[in-house]
Amino acid sequence: MSISVIDRLRVSASVGISKAATFLVRLLHLGAASVLPGKIARRLQPKVLPLLFEQVRHGVILVVGTNGKTTTALLLRTILERQGWQVAHNASGANMINGLTTTLLENTNLLGQLDADYAILEVDENVLPLLLQSCQPQYILALNLFRDQLDRYGEIDTISRKWKSAITPLPAQTVVILNGDDPTLCYLGQQLPQQVLFFGLSEPDTYLKEIPHAVDSTYCPRCGDPLDYEGMYLSHLGDYHCPNCGFTKSQLAVDSREWPQILLGTYNKYNTLAAGLVARQLGIEPTAINDTIANFRAPFGRAEELNINGRHVRILLSKNPVGMNETIRVVNQLQQAGKASTTLLVLNDQTADGTDVSWIWDVDTEALVELGGTIIVSGDRVYDLALRISYSQIDGKNDLNLIVKENLTEAIATALKHTPVHETLHILPTYSAMLEVRQLLTGRKIL
Repeated sequence: MSISVIDRLRVSASVGISKAATFLVRLLHLGAASVLPGKIARRLQPKVLPLLFEQVRHGVILVVGTNGKTTTALLLRTILERQGWQVAHNASGANMINGLTTTLLENTNLLGQLDADYAILEVDENVLPLLLQSCQPQYILALNLFRDQLDRYGEIDTISRKWKSAITPLPAQTVVILNGDDPTLCYLGQQLPQQVLFFGLSEPDTYLKEIPHAVDSTYCPRCGDPLDYEGMYLSHLGDYHCPNCGFTKSQLAVDSREWPQILLGTYNKYNTLAAGLVARQLGIEPTAINDTIANFRAPFGRAEELNINGRHVRILLSKNPVGMNETIRVVNQLQQAGKASTTLLVLNDQTADGTDVSWIWDVDTEALVELGGTIIVSGDRVYDLALRISYSQIDGKNDLNLIVKENLTEAIATALKHTPVHETLHILPTYSAMLEVRQLLTGRKIL
């Protein structure tokens, strides 16, 4: 992109003013300034985002999908940084256009010169088509597509069509890496002109025992007939084929047992595979990838572990039916092993969560209450959540202690009190609730 002297001056001015805004926001403890600086810079210089993208030395890596973006992006960043690369990364999770712009601005000097070998950016599903108008990424990594905030995004087929229209015109040098266990993403990859690589699981011994309620896409994306599944690993992710048109899961580019599994849950197996495959494509040695994975710690709110007043606490972000079903599966496994008996659920309906909370009725909360224990519920929609848990008790025979607390501070205190010293308190919050929980537990804001 050619740029005039005036445009260069506007870039420099936009960077300087946005950095001043960052300083003031943080000085006044108004937040982490992860969005406002980008908004200011784009207002002063509309071309600032593509101009910054052009300066990334080795390539831009975009991480998209409903669940797992933050963990995958952080793991990949950690792998690259341990190899000595300079990485720009939206670690705060601000994944809309202004947040992405802010991330790049943080890595520039006052003249607007960007210092980054790679930019690893998690991107909101709906924002990807818009972002690709300003960016030609080296890699696009798509983790999954689940129903999430239908009031904002619509159905997953709609998002997939938008992605196809936006990715198809990109140059052949762009590599697209997709979750082959997701039929929608697999079909998308089979239609793209770019090089496409697939990751996924090949572990029949870990199939779900029964089909969860939160299954989003079990119909063939090519012809619409029901898919035949050998088994499912998570929601509609699994081993499948269409008996009508022959559509089937593509060949995977990586063995699902190639890298160690440190983080809890099947969903983190996918995150690890995705980050590892990109790192391998970038030429990083397998031993270096393995070592990073083995020493990796979860980002804030995603199986993050804290020690609070002598109690072990694990926060498991649960923002949609699939995500909450998976965190419930983790908690159940630990409860059966005698490592957990107390769970705190927090449900908010703020913009970042999605204002429609009817999705909680698609969650298999019966699996959470069947072993009994103590469940505390809180949040903006505490009574909706309490009702869902109450209906999950089979004939009232479960040995369940359900506690309802409108006040989140009281809810956390109650949950800690009910957690034995040798066990772990699991907190399952929606997104905005997770930020509130962390602020109360640590005294620090994320955004």
